[in-house]
Order: sequence, then C-alpha cells, then structure tokens
Amino acid sequence: MSPVPRTPFQDPHVSAPPDRNPPSCFKAYDIRGAVPDEINPELTARIVRAYVGFLKPGKVAVGYDARLSGPDLAKTVEETLTQHGVDVIALGTVATEELYFATASLGLDGGIMITASHNPRGDNGFKLVRSEARPISSDSGLHEIGLSTLDPPEIPSARLGRVERIQVRSKLAETLVTHYGTRQKRPFRIVANAGNGMAGPLIRELAAHLPFEWIWLHEVPDGRFPHGVPNPLLPENRSETAQLVHATGADLGLAWDGDADRCFFYDETGRFIESYYLVGLIASSLLAGEPGAAIVHDPRLVWNTRELVSASGGRPIVCKSGHAFIKESMRTNQALYGGEMSGHHYFRDFFFCDSGMIPWLVVTRLMAESGMSLSQLVEERMARFPISGEINRSVQDPGTVLEALVHGHETGARSVDRLDGLSVEYDSWRFNVRASNTEPLLRINLEARDDPRLLVQKTSILLREIEQANRSLQPTLSTVP
Repeated sequence: MSPVPRTPFQDPHVSAPPDRNPPSCFKAYDIRGAVPDEINPELTARIVRAYVGFLKPGKVAVGYDARLSGPDLAKTVEETLTQHGVDVIALGTVATEELYFATASLGLDGGIMITASHNPRGDNGFKLVRSEARPISSDSGLHEIGLSTLDPPEIPSARLGRVERIQVRSKLAETLVTHYGTRQKRPFRIVANAGNGMAGPLIRELAAHLPFEWIWLHEVPDGRFPHGVPNPLLPENRSETAQLVHATGADLGLAWDGDADRCFFYDETGRFIESYYLVGLIASSLLAGEPGAAIVHDPRLVWNTRELVSASGGRPIVCKSGHAFIKESMRTNQALYGGEMSGHHYFRDFFFCDSGMIPWLVVTRLMAESGMSLSQLVEERMARFPISGEINRSVQDPGTVLEALVHGHETGARSVDRLDGLSVEYDSWRFNVRASNTEPLLRINLEARDDPRLLVQKTSILLREIEQANRSLQPTLSTVP
C-alpha cells in the first residue's frame, strides 16, 4: 500500500486569517451570491476596482447570462472599468465560452463573465479571467481581490475607457464546427434542453452549419427560469429530456446548465449517461488524431478513463477537481483534453477552456464516423466499471470524518491518497470522498470492476461508516459554547 501523507484535511470554507476574510460571495473558483444581499451594485463596483488594481488591464471583455440582474450588474461593471481607464468589449448576453473565446481570440487583458451558473434564480456572480482566458481563482488572485474589496485601491486614470459593443457568436460557431464538427452527413435527430439558459442562441448559430434535426426544449433564455433552474446534474431535472428523447425517437439528448459551460448526454433510449463515461469516450476519440498526448482527469472516478486513455496511446494525468486546477495542469502538460465527472470538458485547442458545445460536436462526429449509437459506444464501459453516481452527505466536520475513514481503510487498501479529499483503492473497488468547495457537504463516489452487486454493497458500507463517524462528533460539538 502507498504511504499516506499526514497532511490534515482542510475545510475549503475556512480562510485565514479569520479576522479578515473576503465577502461571503467569494468562493474557491468564482464569486456567487444572492442579489441584492450578497451581490449588489456597490459591492460589484468594489470587486471591479479590486480586479483592475490586481490585473492592471487595458482592455477587458464583459458578458452576462440570462439572469434578470445581469444587465444592471453589467452596467455597473462597464462603468467602473471605464472610469478607471479600462476599455471594454461589451458582449451582451452570452454563454460563458463566448466570453472565454472573446478574451483569448481578441488578445484582451481579461474578461468578466456575470453568471451564477446553476445557482438559484435570485443569485448572480462573476467569473474572472486574465489574458488568454486564464482563470483567476482562490489560489491565483481571487482571494487577494476579495480582500481588496474591503478597502479598494485608488486607481488614478488620465482618461476614460471606451466601450465597444460586439458579438462573437457567429465567429465562435464557425471556429468550433471547422475544428470539431463532423463531415459525415448523418441527419441525427437531437433533443436539446437549453433550460432557458444560454445554450439556445449558441446552438442555433452552430445548427446552421450541421445536418441535424433539432427538437427544442426551453430554448429561449429567460432569467425567471420558469421550468426550474437548469442543472441537469440533479436526477430530478432529467426526466423531461429523457421522456422527449424516447417519445420522438431521437438519436441523442443534450442538456446544459445556465451559462452553458457544462453539457450532459442522454442516449437514444432516453437514458442519462454519466459524464464519467463521456470523459473516456471523448479522450479516446481525440487521441485517435494525436496519439501520445496527455489527458487530464479528476480523481473522483478514474479506472475507465485511465484504461481507455492508455489503450489509445495517451498519458492519463490525475489532477485535483476544479476548473482552475485542471486548466493549470493542462497547460503544464500541454494536454489535449481534460474532463471532470461534473460535466466540465476542457480542450487544448479552445485555449485550455471548458466548453459546453465541443463535447457534443465530438460525440456526434464519432457517432457519424463509426455508425454506432451513443449506447453502443458506452455500454461495454458502463458494465465494466459500474459507479455509484455522486452522493452528497451533510456532516458536522468534513476533515474529522475523512480522518476517520483513513483510519478505517489504511490497512488492507492498495493505495490511499489525499490529492483531493480522500481516494482509497482496493483490487475490485475504490472510492473518493471530498469536501465540496461550494457547499457544506461531503461528495462521495465509488466504482467497481465488473461487479454491480459489490458496488451496491460497498456503497452501503461506506455511507454507514460516514454516518457513524459524523454521529460520534455530535455530542462533542454540542458542548462547544
């Protein structure tokens, strides 16, 4: 068994020093909170001043998603930037990858995307990037920007910045189809559930170049989210898409989150396909054109990805979960592709950024060229490596619970590591348990080799161990004044 480093598990919600923390809307990878309690014009102006003081940009792209508070927040962002001498490329209402594309392809110094992704409709927030659409996260400047909002710097400027309003959607669509689209004229029928988020307009632009028939669900952006906040990762949000695929005889179902940077798949029977299996499928497809390339993946579920990447001549590289970590690892290793089981897919030839459009372009190309359905492409892999699906559990103290799991599993396991939470591997099954970066939860994932009954058994045992560890803390915690 590999030795277990004794670095204590850190609570991702605790920052230091405790007497001077950024506002509560500052998260590990971006800024999100309720409007107007946590996100409002005054704080927005402070955030932008801190961003300018940190980055010292000359020209910045600004875009916003369908949320109702987006236009007002964008106005504040643009005004604050120009007041401090920064020129603005105003994109209007866009998907997040349009903001990335504008920032990188136009050679801008940074970008500010106003979005709260899949958060409740009353929330909003900001994704901050620097040149080349490189993310600014907690370990690369976001924490410092958050602290600066408490006392924003004075930024003297000899001139007002200018605002140029442009759209990049058509150029982005042309670029993506040219690089990733199929040349086989297979007229697939595809159900597209845009969830009243930002996927609809971008797919419409792409559709003009592709021989597909589209069946639309909630195509028009609407920040009221009348059919629920778009988050297809939640099982309760999947049935509408699945039923329409089945009812229409579609070849494929697709769904996106609010800012359209995550894409989810349904096969021709309407079955939801876990993103884990898409990571291996997309990696092996891309490696066919570039064998030997590196592929980055997260540590939550790994066996299927590693086996497929290695079989395709690639180099699998495990990386801590989260877009900032994945993108950094991809740049370091010049990786062709990176994938997370959360539905984020990253591409070297898209500035190492995540895209909600490229995954389905790659999969439809593979379906067209192979003549196989999505179920045929993944069925064997799903049987070989059955998974639990991500399970969430609230606990009193994630770090202490994780230490209890280490104590219970360090004898007898093939390997134990703490790259991202706790990963424990046995011959026939493995698990990863990690604290959420955005919510007070433990996120639990298990996989097995060829044995769904073993998976069910081990899942039940692990959940019981977590509950017992959590219950043992409650009397102690209740005595703390």
